[in-house]
Amino acid sequence: MPLALYDTWSRTVRPFISIHAGEVGMYCCGPTVYDYAHIGNLRTYVFEDILRRALMHNGYEVRHVVNITDVGHLTSDADEGEDKMEKGSRRVGESAWAIAQRYTEAFVTDWRALHLLEPTVWCRATDHIAEQITFISELERVGYVYRTDDGLYFDTSKQDNYGFLARLNRAGLQAGKRVAVGNKKNITDFALWKFSPSGITRQMEWDSPWGRGFPGWHIECSAMSAKYLGNWFDLHCGGEDHISVHHSNEIAQTQAAHGTRLANFWMHGHFLTLDANTKMSKSGGDFIRLQTLQSRNIDPIAYRYLCLTAHYRSKLHFSWASLDAAQIALSRLRNLYFGWPDGGRIDPDFAARFDAEVNEDLNLPRALAVLWELIKSALPPATLRATVDSFDSVLGLGLRDWKPLVSDLPESIQVLLSEREQARAERNWAKADDIREKLNAQGWRIEDSKEGQRVIGVTTERTDIGNE
Repeated sequence: MPLALYDTWSRTVRPFISIHAGEVGMYCCGPTVYDYAHIGNLRTYVFEDILRRALMHNGYEVRHVVNITDVGHLTSDADEGEDKMEKGSRRVGESAWAIAQRYTEAFVTDWRALHLLEPTVWCRATDHIAEQITFISELERVGYVYRTDDGLYFDTSKQDNYGFLARLNRAGLQAGKRVAVGNKKNITDFALWKFSPSGITRQMEWDSPWGRGFPGWHIECSAMSAKYLGNWFDLHCGGEDHISVHHSNEIAQTQAAHGTRLANFWMHGHFLTLDANTKMSKSGGDFIRLQTLQSRNIDPIAYRYLCLTAHYRSKLHFSWASLDAAQIALSRLRNLYFGWPDGGRIDPDFAARFDAEVNEDLNLPRALAVLWELIKSALPPATLRATVDSFDSVLGLGLRDWKPLVSDLPESIQVLLSEREQARAERNWAKADDIREKLNAQGWRIEDSKEGQRVIGVTTERTDIGNE
């Protein structure tokens, strides 16, 4: 089945055909580095990594660009409040530049712990001030910019289709507005360049043709994506919260300056929710980091596995029980895979079924079902390994790189452990118990836990081996 993806612009699943044959340009909105990322943020990046892997699985070469927002994102997405970097600087007691570096490094650490493929380009907003000024100048030249006491703004009234991505009712917003808009002409207008407050020296500010200040949040992505991918590229991704403001404004800017909606496909991952169906957020105090999971002996890849169990366009409810279940499933998969020999061939029927689910708008829950059906099949172990290998190029679980804690077990014992894990996966408890007894008879004691089966010790006949 050819690859088909959901496009937020058209609100349809439609066939994906790249603009340039065999090549894909993909821009993903990265973090605002005023604090650590939480696992709700990270769910979006897992979705985008699966998308990239699926594109590569379909034979595309992907140019993947991820930005780092280290200036310009105000505490309200609607250009109100203060710069999050300045606020974060006061909270931590360090310079905005220092916390940007600290939280960028922490984000990249999380990125790699989740087996996310390294982007082709990381780009920081503060490294591209010149490009943003040039973009604003072009918007000014074509008549979309007006000036207020606090900055330059984009006039959304000049575009009949402004907000189409989010299906915004601009007339309703204007009539029912309950917020102060200052000197803005319209409630949907947004900042392109903000002036530094009089008498206050900001940590991050630059000279411009309009006065000293800093860029708005939205202009950075339009400018940087155009620099690295051009004014019309294949895919622009982010979280669902980007649809109504950030991505709508990126489109408006690029339509005005270059006559395109920037990307052929706009794709969005949905929220990770907690109790009462509320999204995880820093401002709400619901802040679980990847390191929080690790402190509870949860492998980061177990969280990645959990993300695969829900479609990227559906809410994923987080609970510790669901994460424990994901860790158990991952452990079983790893142990089974480790016990299978190399040298097999990919099973074409299972491979075709897996590819069909992935290519139907990244239906990973159904793709995982195909994976477990494969594991329970009667195919030779070498075939299982080769086929799961091909699946993992999309799943990104890093199965080939994983090694069990006990690495000095005899090969014959590893084979029995693998057979027992297979029996457990098939819920053949009688066979699993029989193999346990065989292992016990040879001096090996086995314990089942949420991490899977483990050799936790040996009987007195095998005291020379030790635990690990």
